[in-house]
Formats: sequence, structure tokens, C-alpha cells
Amino acid sequence: MQQPAVRKGRKFDQVLEGARAIFLRDGFQGASVDDIARQAGVSKATLYSYFPDKRLLFMEVAKAECARQADEARALIDDCAPVAGVLAMAAERIMDFVLSDLGQNVFRICVAESDRFPELGHQFYQSGPRLIRDRLADYLRQAVVRGALRIDDIDLAAEQFLQLCKADLHERLIFNMAEGSSPADRRRVVDGAVTMFMRCYGI
Repeated sequence: MQQPAVRKGRKFDQVLEGARAIFLRDGFQGASVDDIARQAGVSKATLYSYFPDKRLLFMEVAKAECARQADEARALIDDCAPVAGVLAMAAERIMDFVLSDLGQNVFRICVAESDRFPELGHQFYQSGPRLIRDRLADYLRQAVVRGALRIDDIDLAAEQFLQLCKADLHERLIFNMAEGSSPADRRRVVDGAVTMFMRCYGI
């Protein structure tokens, strides 16, 4: 089945910002089209002209959120700071998104719609996780150039670090096991990810 098209226009960003506020407040299931249209200051007809399906609107918000967080994280990075500290900050930002209601809903929608709309997951991956991986790879490449890390396959190393940041906690939430995601558990995963990465690639 072909995925419904997303149309861009003059009020596209306005609709997206309104949807972001409602999705972050109410989650995917709780967000109503009426509330989104009201928050965005547009009619339902205008909203549907851009996004004929609420899932498409949610995924567009999620892609924009990934890009926003990637930009914010890159702006906070001091290229001269110790690599372990930079990676710890990056791990915390990655975990914040992965474990958030927004991140969990993205995962569930991609899985649920993979048969009917496989392009939905493909598009989100390219604009979300792939973007974050590429930004991380850029940082790692610079760290290698200045002699702070030793890595042969930069893209693989970036992907490995992203997966380390999700260790155990992501699966617990997917299977509705909320226990084990306390601040102490998150710190344990972050510290473990950084320690393992540095032992493998540190100088």
C-alpha cells in the first residue's frame, strides 16, 4: 500500500509546531486533531491538506525533534573537551529521546505500520537515527584526526555507541516493564557505554 503524501505549504511549520506541543503534552494516542488544529491556529481542513493521516504528522514531528536535538547537542560540544565527557553528554541526550514517550511511540508506529507503509520507517530512519549517527560520526572523525581516538570504521563505531546507549532500558519499556529505568539505572547505562567505548577505541 502506498504511503499517503505529505504536502508542504505556507502553514506547514505552523502546523508542525502546534502538533509538537500537543504530542509532547498528550502523547500520540491522546492527541486529537481538534486540539492540534487549535494549537496551530489552523482549520482541520488545512491540517488535513498537509497531513492526511495523524501518523504522518507524528512522524514528521519526531523527525524534526531528532534534528533539533542533534543540532542542540552539537552546539554544546566542545571539540577540545575530553572525549569521555562529550560522549557521556551525547549518551544522555540519546537516552532522553529513546526513553521518552515520543521516542517509544515512534518505535511502535514504525513496527505497527511496517507492512502497510514500509516507507514510513525508512523516511524516519534517514531523518532521525541516521542523522544522529552521522553527527556522532563527524565528531568521532574529528577526535581521530586530533589523536584522541583510534577507530578504523567510524560509521560502525558510531552505530555501536548508539546501541550501547539503549542497552536493556529500551527493551524494558517496549515490553511495558517500567522498572529498571530510574536515574540510577540510566546513569549505569551511560557510564557503561562510555567506559566500553573508550576501552575499545581510546588512546
